[in-house]
Amino acid sequence: MASASVRWFARLNGWRRLGVAFVIGAGLIFAFAPFSITPVLWLVLPLQFLLLENCKSAREAALVGWAFMTGHFVTSFYWLTTAFYVDADQFGAIAMPAVLGLAAFVGLFGAGMGLATHTIPRSSEDDMPDDRVAVSALRICLFAAAWTIAEWVRSWILTGFPWNPLGAVWANTSWPGLAVMQAATIIGTYGLSLITVLAASAPAVLIYTPRFRRAWVTAAIPTLCLLVIGGAGALRVAGAQTTFVPDVKLRLVQANIPQADRARPTLWESQLQDYVDLSLKDRPADITHVIWGEAAVPPTMFLNLDERHRRIAAQAAPAKGLLITGADRGLNDGKTWTAIYNSLYALTPDANIAAFYDKVHLVPFGEYMPLRWLIPYDKITGGMGDFAAGSLLQTMNLPGLPPTTPLICYEVIFSGRVTPRHQARPRWLLNLTNDSWFGMSTGPYQHYAMARLRAVEEALPLVRTANSGISAVIDGYGRTVAELGLGERGVLDAPLPSAAEANTPFGLFGNSIPMSLATLLAAAALRLSQLKRRKETLNGRHS
Repeated sequence: MASASVRWFARLNGWRRLGVAFVIGAGLIFAFAPFSITPVLWLVLPLQFLLLENCKSAREAALVGWAFMTGHFVTSFYWLTTAFYVDADQFGAIAMPAVLGLAAFVGLFGAGMGLATHTIPRSSEDDMPDDRVAVSALRICLFAAAWTIAEWVRSWILTGFPWNPLGAVWANTSWPGLAVMQAATIIGTYGLSLITVLAASAPAVLIYTPRFRRAWVTAAIPTLCLLVIGGAGALRVAGAQTTFVPDVKLRLVQANIPQADRARPTLWESQLQDYVDLSLKDRPADITHVIWGEAAVPPTMFLNLDERHRRIAAQAAPAKGLLITGADRGLNDGKTWTAIYNSLYALTPDANIAAFYDKVHLVPFGEYMPLRWLIPYDKITGGMGDFAAGSLLQTMNLPGLPPTTPLICYEVIFSGRVTPRHQARPRWLLNLTNDSWFGMSTGPYQHYAMARLRAVEEALPLVRTANSGISAVIDGYGRTVAELGLGERGVLDAPLPSAAEANTPFGLFGNSIPMSLATLLAAAALRLSQLKRRKETLNGRHS
């Protein structure tokens, strides 16, 4: 029999149930960076599953799922408000409504998860213990599969915003995160989400049958699978040494200029010179490439058109190397601006443009305004109007470096979409970002965690340079080679790691692997539930 407290919790209804679901969902944030308290999952997910177990209708299940996910996304997205307060006079009033509205909208994925779980009828209090365990186990399988599929859909629908997939809770360098994270080379981040939801939710079967041996076995099996995955990952990491590309030494420059200052045109000349000075200060002779962050060159200094500022920036390039920097790229027909891109440039010491890349995946509301006919605001980053999107990800062949794929800002959070399919595979990933929009919030930590997962999925080293945020060099196993923390100003001199592997199963097949696993799990749970109901119906006829 369940304890009195469990029964009280299970019988919550109406607004109280939705409020509890919201609070539980909000608590999920403590499993993510910078807190990384993964045991929280083994409390939060069973409680949420218990709420879903006791929903008597599909409508109730949808509302409980929506409230839970809305709570989760309120705490996951709160850091977005800091971007609105950079220009508080224009955008401050809409900061909280915008983030709450976004959380409520994305919470609809939770409603879908609740509906999916409810498609398997819940067990009755009159059922035998083994029947109750079996039904709960099937519902947990469907819950985990629906969660995983919802995360994947969230990554592409309406251009996608896959922030904080549950698999990201393992994206750190401490035990067991680093070990479990290695499975991403095969099943990707969404596969990690699938096994994590299964493992953390499974103890819910103990609630009504705490003394039933089969319940304990059912509760333990997914966690044991997670431990096996972690053990295999630990062996993979223990046997791997980080090797480095010969004759390459990088200098990452993190100027840590507050975003409010970056928006002041009177400071732009001095800020550009500040980057140059940091790049040159006490620079060792073996530095071959200098890397600045996203939009490190102030706006309107279009390096493809503005030779004077291009020559100033190029002073930072080593004598036989390159400066790689983020900067706007403008196209002008002589009368008007036809397009402006958020771009990456590679500059030679004599100020020639060796290569450039235009950001492909733009941030809605930050880099362009969707629904302009409905929303009477400019994009919150200001500037000369909306950015245009580049055409395709690309593998860049830069002098003195192995082939790389550049990723600007949040392009790095898209699992399975960080290497081009139409060109040769890169040997490392380069992520330029500007997290100064988000201050000292949790956002930069979570952004960094998702970048680490891309390195593991693809077994490729990742170099990350932030204007402010976390700049780092990560090897293909997700280990930190060098790091400059959030809010720090300075430079990071580090070698470039070699690729950990030529390719990975995930690199070859992408999200078709975790989506196939989630689909098969959902189909199996539904089929077994159907067979169980058919058997019960036949037994009822013959009794």
